[in-house]
Amino acid sequence: MNPALDPSKEEVYRFLDSLLGEMAALFPDPYLHVGGDEVNGKQWDASERLAAFKKQKGFTSDHELEGYFSQRVQKIVTGHGKKMIGWDEILLPGLPKDSVIQSWRGQESLGAAARQGYQGILSNGYYIDLMWPAERHYLVDPWDKGVDQLPEADRARILGGEATMWSEFTPAEIVESRIWPRTAAIAERLWSPREVRDVDDMYARLDATSRWLEWLGLDHRAVYPRMLERLAGPRYPELRLLADVVTPLQDYQRGGTGHYTQQTPANRLMDAARPESDAARVFSRQVDAFLADPARRPGAEAIRARLQEWQGLDVRLRALLEREQLLREAVPLAGEASALAAAGLEALGFLEQGVPAPESWWTARAPLLEREKRPATGLEVAYRPAIRRLMEAAKGK
Repeated sequence: MNPALDPSKEEVYRFLDSLLGEMAALFPDPYLHVGGDEVNGKQWDASERLAAFKKQKGFTSDHELEGYFSQRVQKIVTGHGKKMIGWDEILLPGLPKDSVIQSWRGQESLGAAARQGYQGILSNGYYIDLMWPAERHYLVDPWDKGVDQLPEADRARILGGEATMWSEFTPAEIVESRIWPRTAAIAERLWSPREVRDVDDMYARLDATSRWLEWLGLDHRAVYPRMLERLAGPRYPELRLLADVVTPLQDYQRGGTGHYTQQTPANRLMDAARPESDAARVFSRQVDAFLADPARRPGAEAIRARLQEWQGLDVRLRALLEREQLLREAVPLAGEASALAAAGLEALGFLEQGVPAPESWWTARAPLLEREKRPATGLEVAYRPAIRRLMEAAKGK
């Protein structure tokens, strides 16, 4: 980020002493997070004052300047009876060993900090704003990627992990739907043995946990039909047929689908859609079981019924989507969902007949497997990967 404090000014440290002292008094936690990530040094490099300060201190890089700043801040934090936590970038020569490193870069960075004698926690893999499914979060463990090979003394310095939530696209109305229930899966990962990785069992318990959270008063599930009703009126159950099988774009792709500010209303289908499609996940498991047993082809009727339902989405929803201004952008999405389901039905037919799909069929249908790079809806058809597996199996791939 371009904005940065001036490490050469003593008044900066007096201000931080006052600010951090007030924060330390408000919260009883033993740790205090100071950030410290993604300082690009552009303002520092443009400052004649800082150029002179670096020369005076014998610093040859911004990393050394940042290390000086981090050490000064650490003394302030310690002076208020707290342990300092900072992101990966604070791990620079001279950082006191009682600092804690929070890694957004991954287990390799976490392990490097542990080898140098620092305690650490992992956040890479636990960014719930990235719209990953619970399974993907659940299968990330702080001890993965070689961390388990560290000496026992180094491994003991890894304290665990922390889920992170950034809210550029998450107003108060939908924040609980973005946090829960996936954060419960992350919590279980962090208190479970690394070897525990039964995803289907996790999902069964996650559903029960989600109901329990709802009983406690959380709004993470209730907000979904409410937002759909606001978009579609009394026909919202029909809109839900589409909403149940789409998910928001993952990672940081939404920012490329349009121009957003703090004043942009979060009132579109992408805002109502849940981070994970239960219907698509169940369908995916059915497809996997079907493909794993060519002799019996179990679950073919259930797969066919689902695909027939989804094939009709375009015809069933077009009038509704075209009528409502906020839903018009979803017309191509419904068409895409229907076309994918139709291709899946054709692939299912080839597989049941034991006849390889012709090359011309694959050439005509394969473009369906690649979604638009930046769809205006900010949504993805969640069952596309399962359709891909059916089509590839039909072609004999």
